Amino acid sequence: MTALLDGIYDGEMTVGELLGHGNFGIGTFDALDREMIVLDGVCYQVRGDGSAQRATLDQRSPFTVMTNFVPHITGTPPPGLRRTELASFIDELQPSENYMYAVRITGTFSEVTVRTVTKQSRPYRPMVEATGDDTELRFRDVTGVIGGFRTPVYEKGIGVPGCHVHFLDSRRETGGHVLDFTLASGVVELCPGTDLSLGLPLTTDFSRAMLAPEDLDHQIHTTEIKQ
Repeated sequence: MTALLDGIYDGEMTVGELLGHGNFGIGTFDALDREMIVLDGVCYQVRGDGSAQRATLDQRSPFTVMTNFVPHITGTPPPGLRRTELASFIDELQPSENYMYAVRITGTFSEVTVRTVTKQSRPYRPMVEATGDDTELRFRDVTGVIGGFRTPVYEKGIGVPGCHVHFLDSRRETGGHVLDFTLASGVVELCPGTDLSLGLPLTTDFSRAMLAPEDLDHQIHTTEIKQ
């Protein structure tokens, strides 16, 4: 994640290779070309206008988190919870904060606010600048899936600490990177992860990247939450 923040946007691993590592995940595409969400073994690319399409197997990604999703923990939250309130509900569901959890929230949402990154051109800007002009979209009274990962603080820099999630509607037609939402009704499923396989690119850009910036927390918060 810190490499992405530093503008390392060229992907080495293809969608086809990524699907060999799991059936569920989120990420982005080569040159920061829109948002990625993988559900039930199908990879989707969400455009800047919020519309979604199936990605091709030869498309590449500079950052993706994948797993084989098996729901070991399930809970039904009270209706009408917003993102921060649902985060507290999930905190109570998870047995420990020391594991990464894949999270899938399926249901009806009163509102989902998303944004999508736009394709960049060299020389690449840092991600804080590249996401500064993203358009926010708001979906109301929509059914679908919010999927992603809850990453422990000690993995900060590898992933996004806290909850990093993307949205895709039930028709698989619209979605984006989630900024906020209100869950009218639905189910939360968690899949804990105990094995971490990390693949790093063998590129000159990556070898020269700044992977430990002093303002890491600020950069992550600015690019992921935009508040």
